Amino acid sequence: MDLEVMAINMRLLRQEQDLTQEELAARADRSMRYVGSIERARVSASVSVLGRLAQAFSVDPCELIQLPRKVRPSRSAPS
Repeated sequence: MDLEVMAINMRLLRQEQDLTQEELAARADRSMRYVGSIERARVSASVSVLGRLAQAFSVDPCELIQLPRKVRPSRSAPS
């Protein structure tokens, strides 16, 4: 799992949902320090934490580990 990709996705989702790190941490039942460390790409999240974070955001877990929507390459490349 790419730590930077997950960090970017977490930050984007958190900002889109207007959540603080503290609110996200409470929803995921994790410490704010741990959530902040994941969002800064300092530590990796286990599969169970990935699931808790996805649930806290109300998204599928793959939304956290795929290239961010704003960075994904276009599928229809010009010919």
